[in-house]
Amino acid sequence: MESMLNKLKSTVTKVTADVTSAVMGNPVTREFDVGRHIASGGSGLAWKIFNGIKKSTKQEVAVFVFDKKLIDKYQKFEKDQIIDSLKRGVQQLTRLRHPRLLTVQHPLEESRDCLAFCTEPVFASLANVLGNWENLPSPVSPDIRDYKLYDVETKYGLLQVSEGLSFLHSSVKMVHGNITPENIILNKSGVWKIMGFDFCVSSTNPSEQEPKFPCKEWDPNLPSLCLPNPEYLAPEYILSVSCETASDMYSLGTVMYAVFNKGKPIFEVNKQDIYKSFSRQLDQLSRLGSSSLTSIPEEVREHVKLLLNVTPTVRPDADQMTKIPFFDDVGAVTLQYFDTLFQRDNLQKSQFFKGLPKVLPKLPKRVIVQRILPCLTSEFVNPDMVPFVLPNVLLIAEECTKEEYVKLILPELGPVFKQQEPIQILLIFLQKMDLLLTKTPPDEIKNSVLPMVYRALEAPSIQIQELCLNIIPTFANLIEYPSMKNALIPRIKNACLQTSSLAVRVNSLVCLGKILEYLDKWFVLDDILPFLQQIPSKEPAVLMGILGIYKCTFTHKKLGITKEQLAGKVLPHLIPLSIENNLNLNQFNSFISVIKEMLNRLESEHKTKLEQLHIMQEQQKSLDIGNQMNASEETKITNVGNQIDKVFNSIGADLLTGGEPGNKEDGLQSKHKGASLTLEEKQKLAKEQEQAQKLKSQQPLKPQMHTPVAPVKQTKDLTDTLMDNMSSLTSLSVSTPKISAPSTFTSVPSMDLGMMFSTPIDNTKRNLTNGLNANTGFQTSGFNVPVNTNHNFFSSPGTPGVTKMTLGTPSSLPNFNAMNPSPAGAKQTQQRPTDMSALNNLFGPQKPKVSMNQLSQQKPNQWLNQFVPPQGSPGMGSTVMGTQMNMIGQSAFGMQGNPFFNPQNFAQPPSTMTNSSSASNDLKDLFG
Repeated sequence: MESMLNKLKSTVTKVTADVTSAVMGNPVTREFDVGRHIASGGSGLAWKIFNGIKKSTKQEVAVFVFDKKLIDKYQKFEKDQIIDSLKRGVQQLTRLRHPRLLTVQHPLEESRDCLAFCTEPVFASLANVLGNWENLPSPVSPDIRDYKLYDVETKYGLLQVSEGLSFLHSSVKMVHGNITPENIILNKSGVWKIMGFDFCVSSTNPSEQEPKFPCKEWDPNLPSLCLPNPEYLAPEYILSVSCETASDMYSLGTVMYAVFNKGKPIFEVNKQDIYKSFSRQLDQLSRLGSSSLTSIPEEVREHVKLLLNVTPTVRPDADQMTKIPFFDDVGAVTLQYFDTLFQRDNLQKSQFFKGLPKVLPKLPKRVIVQRILPCLTSEFVNPDMVPFVLPNVLLIAEECTKEEYVKLILPELGPVFKQQEPIQILLIFLQKMDLLLTKTPPDEIKNSVLPMVYRALEAPSIQIQELCLNIIPTFANLIEYPSMKNALIPRIKNACLQTSSLAVRVNSLVCLGKILEYLDKWFVLDDILPFLQQIPSKEPAVLMGILGIYKCTFTHKKLGITKEQLAGKVLPHLIPLSIENNLNLNQFNSFISVIKEMLNRLESEHKTKLEQLHIMQEQQKSLDIGNQMNASEETKITNVGNQIDKVFNSIGADLLTGGEPGNKEDGLQSKHKGASLTLEEKQKLAKEQEQAQKLKSQQPLKPQMHTPVAPVKQTKDLTDTLMDNMSSLTSLSVSTPKISAPSTFTSVPSMDLGMMFSTPIDNTKRNLTNGLNANTGFQTSGFNVPVNTNHNFFSSPGTPGVTKMTLGTPSSLPNFNAMNPSPAGAKQTQQRPTDMSALNNLFGPQKPKVSMNQLSQQKPNQWLNQFVPPQGSPGMGSTVMGTQMNMIGQSAFGMQGNPFFNPQNFAQPPSTMTNSSSASNDLKDLFG
């Protein structure tokens, strides 16, 4: 990378040094800035050609520089001869003015190091284009290396050289003496021009007499720059030491041959033995046939053969050559006409410009851009010619790239955009508006193109307004939305409201209807539709235009009209218009059809909205009712659960204290504080506390299958204590009236807690007794058992699951009769703990006795169903109590690992607990 940069730096430095050393100190640099080395030309391609800019006017020029270092190898007198020859050629060129001669803009200036003069902008010499790259910068520019001459360029170029020679021979009475590709220069527009008058010969006779041209003998000892190029020189120069105008025509023939033969001349001359070479050349020319000229086009082959004739008088003169059929090509004639355009009047110009669009497609793009376009744009200064020139310029713009259009055409169109007269200019621009909007930069569109459209809408001519309104929809998609919304639409509306022409008003409505799709929905609803109500006229065409805009807006997928707009503004406007007397039957039917479509849309949309609102209201009502029911059930269940928790806290405390009815709190405290506990009991309490702590810290339980854990034998068996408690309850119980089995519990002996159980209390005792093992760990003061909230422990699907069950030691037994009203007007007894009616209502109907043998034969879920009341059984307390009993059983059996508490069993409908009068027998069966 570094080497490449160094190479580039050295190249730039070298080029800069060459330019600096070549031109520095030359007076030309005072007025001109010398740029890049682009080409070479002149005799022997000795002149380097640079780009240049005139400092005062910024006008582009070409700077020709001859570096004196090229002739350092010669003697001083030879150097002087070379310099004098070069000076003579430039001075002669400066004095001559003709379109076919290179135009000098600054005369020759000499400094110690170089000669320099300035001309019109130049592309290259013909020799460079044909492949002779001597004295060119390295590497050769791609513009020159890849340059190919088109046929029309070749034909017209040779015609231009012929015209230049005609001027020299006829008007100036001069022989050029060195017509070669090096002395034919292509300017920046592609025009071929003659230079290199170093060896020109003027006539010695007065102008009225036959011209006579003196000729110098060939001196092979002179430097090559002091002699003409012998390969293009006529034989008479060497062999007879004579010259005339026909000598230049021979040179023209050799140039034509070289152009069609890739730059190679017809003969190669040995400069060391020039006479022998020319003698041999003379023999070849005398026997020259058409076979030697195969590279030349057939239509000009005979003329080239004549030009190369040995006898000068046989050669055609310059005027005759300009008239040969080869130069009658359409392209060449067109280019020739452009060169003489300044001589034509407006009528001739207009006729020519009218036919030009037919010729332009036949010409190469480079020729059009370089040669024709500058001539066309130069006519913009003539307003009368603009309507004839402008279509051709826009036709050329279509073939140009965007960059070429912006660089070459747009700057010339700027002043034309602002011209309002003649009116045809505006019409032409409107017809080509899509082209202008496509290739013109956005800033220029906003500043130049759209203001022209606005002027057309505001023009006094009705024809211009109509044309503008008809054309706007064709390029509306190319206009920026802000410009359309803020500038174009308001002018169209003004044209519709203020005009007195019905055609303009209708065209305005049609234009709006066609550009609706490019507008925003809300802009149409808020700006366009209200505007329709302001139109004063009621002619059928106007009314149908209004209807068309409404229909387009209504049916367009992007736009549409809201039902509020339909009901409030559109239909109240359309319905009165539909009954205007000016409308015929078809027009009336069109109105009614659109009105019906709008009404149907209005009906369907509003009906759908109301139906959706109705459904939402119904859903909201059902949700409110469900929330209220769930809230009431939650409240009831929470209250019942709290009361049942207190009851079973008391039961747990009584069981642990041995069942003394009057000392349940004192006994519990004595267990903790007294010293009467044995070591085994203390270990048991410690294990219970540890297990309770584990239960508190564990994650919510998920039902899983585990092997049942066998109960650990305790040192102290509480069965006898529970039996004693039951005996005590029996002795303290007071009988209550019997209630029918399907709805109440039968009376059973009461416990010390003042709470009565039905016969399945023996099963409950079993559960409670088994639950007091070390694996479950009841605390005497109560413990918390977390329960998975994903399970629903109640029969109602909407009732949330109980998340925690608390067993503790309540201070007193709550009254359960408040949860369910007592049947048949039974009254509640508060001070008699032995009253059975409240618990009868709470625990539901009786069930037949289930013995241990039957129980052992039942499936686990069947056994569990005996403790769960059936769905729909009377009394909320029964359901809750059954659920609580299940939960106690689950805790007692360890919840996880007990097959009776498989999650599938909870799907069974709850049933009431069984009733039996032989509690003691079942206890004995259960506990052995």
